[in-house]
Amino acid sequence: MLCRLSVRWLQPRPALQLRGLGPPVVPAPTGGAKPSALPLWAVASVSAVGPSGAGGWYEALATSAPVQGAEDVLLFAHTASGLPWWGSILLTTVALRGAVTLPLAAYQHYILAKVENLQPEIKSIARHLNQDVAVRANQLGWSKRAARLTYLKTMRRLVSELYVRDNCHPFKATVLVWIQLPMWIFVSVALRNFSTGATHSEGFSVQEQLATGGVLWFPDLTALDSTWILPVSIGVINLLIVEIFALQKVGMSRFQTYITYFVRALSVLMIPIAATVPSSIVLYWLCSSLMGLSQNLLLRSPRFRQLCRIPLTKSDSDTPYKDLFAAFYAKFISRK
Repeated sequence: MLCRLSVRWLQPRPALQLRGLGPPVVPAPTGGAKPSALPLWAVASVSAVGPSGAGGWYEALATSAPVQGAEDVLLFAHTASGLPWWGSILLTTVALRGAVTLPLAAYQHYILAKVENLQPEIKSIARHLNQDVAVRANQLGWSKRAARLTYLKTMRRLVSELYVRDNCHPFKATVLVWIQLPMWIFVSVALRNFSTGATHSEGFSVQEQLATGGVLWFPDLTALDSTWILPVSIGVINLLIVEIFALQKVGMSRFQTYITYFVRALSVLMIPIAATVPSSIVLYWLCSSLMGLSQNLLLRSPRFRQLCRIPLTKSDSDTPYKDLFAAFYAKFISRK
């Protein structure tokens, strides 16, 4: 396997200009290669813009170690499984989401559950502190502004001490985002390199393999999905994930409401974006979204939460799926 992977690095990358080594060298096209059906911007080489130009950042990203690592993972999954490329992309997505993001998502729910269970104690501290500060302000003649600043500073310190005591600082719940988003970008760029002919494996262009590695209505994974079925499916799944999140939140703050609307808009915007990239990338995005939806539903299961040792909270339900369906029905179906 190591020999197979090492051969790829001995193959030239078409139209990839190395700084200080002159103009890009483009290998002659193979006899079986066919013109790409992608738009011009999608197939343009990352070296079309010089190192000092606007495309330098993408060139650096496309040839970075994390992207090359994602390419190796995809090639390994394809070689080891013997599946066609559509199956290899599906397998890789399921493996990455199951091995990386699912444990992190469980840890996120663990932290958020502990933070939620601290809220009664935080409210009690806030109430007593407010009384103590009011008494102290009257004794010392503080202004309202000075009393307010003293209250906020002391409250911030006390809450921070609670987070340290229970080892549940809310920032730890963001670890999932800092891992999942870069991984999504690296795999997407790796598939873009494959689809535009920038990567070779065992002497054969991965682009040629992807051109016949699709299934159903998208047999060519290097081409766009002209039916728009994949792009629209991504938008629908992402919107469903957003609505599930919104339904389980009661009394959202103004900031949470704005974020929800922003993510809804982003989910809709992903549809035309997905319609302009190779089907291999869109397939990965769809599989990732489906895994995200499944992960979201799984983490609502009381048994799974107990298995992950996620603390019980007042907002937990013994019948989460029944409650979710009832809330969805009330919001989108029964309302007039």
